[in-house]
Amino acid sequence: MDKAPTKSVKTQLHSRNRHRTGYDFLQLAQTSPELASFVFENQYGNLAVDFADPIAVKTLNKALLLHFYKLIYWDLPEGYLCPPVPGRVDYIHYLADLLADDNQGNIPQSKRIRVLDIGIGANAIYPIVGHGEYGWSFVGSDIDVTAIKLATLIAQSNPSLKDALQCRSQHDSEAIFKNIIKPNEYYALSLCNPPFYASMQEADANNALKIKNLAKSSQLQTATVRNFSGQDNELWCKGGEREFISKMIMESYDYQNQCLWFTSLVAKKETLTILTKRLNNIGAADVKIITMAQGQKISRMIAWSFIKKSDRHQFLINHRMV
Repeated sequence: MDKAPTKSVKTQLHSRNRHRTGYDFLQLAQTSPELASFVFENQYGNLAVDFADPIAVKTLNKALLLHFYKLIYWDLPEGYLCPPVPGRVDYIHYLADLLADDNQGNIPQSKRIRVLDIGIGANAIYPIVGHGEYGWSFVGSDIDVTAIKLATLIAQSNPSLKDALQCRSQHDSEAIFKNIIKPNEYYALSLCNPPFYASMQEADANNALKIKNLAKSSQLQTATVRNFSGQDNELWCKGGEREFISKMIMESYDYQNQCLWFTSLVAKKETLTILTKRLNNIGAADVKIITMAQGQKISRMIAWSFIKKSDRHQFLINHRMV
């Protein structure tokens, strides 16, 4: 593997996303040697990995995290959701823009910015990236006890994260913020990558189409393998993302003075109409929809605040975040 990397700017990614110029596989393999065995020269003469192979995907994303975010340890057991790092980084950068708009155009960069990650998963991707890019501190929640243990292990195994991430188990599968946000706790942001699908059948159908579009071997096209893996609770829930985020909206009302911005990723454009309506009905002071893209995949972030624009900078000041 001695071919020079091909650089092409991924203009759809956020302007501050360090992955806009693609992957330097030679450099990444120096940081994480196990990646080398998955890299090959594709039909266009460029270095690549097989994105239909979950092991290759995990190894690539592990290399990205070790290289760019200076981790000592990161791993996932088989079957847990492996995050595509560039897209997750975009979410963090757009959140930073959201805060800058309430902080006289300046992105606050310190542990004083406290962020709540709903559904941290076993990968702990958002705390890793958010702390690595901006120095923020995180509380991560999840209903999966094993995911909490694994995310805690990642935090405890990396000195840079040890004091920047606290993991909490959500023991009530019907609750989101309840039991997690404690009295007299204040957050600049909450974020969430919700289970998008309404059933396992829907998730499997979408996965089959994705594998087919990757034009891989017939074995992979017919298999139930998921290239980015994922546990059931990471992929689907009753009612899909619409009902999950709707529940989040209703529950956020009870914590409206403890979090400046509530946010979530939204996969389906048609979901936005009903979410916006529910936010207007519940009395949100501000609602923003931000479009993000990675390759052919389009996603959105919906953000809402119960605090008026004129009062949001003061919220940051009052709670010693800036």
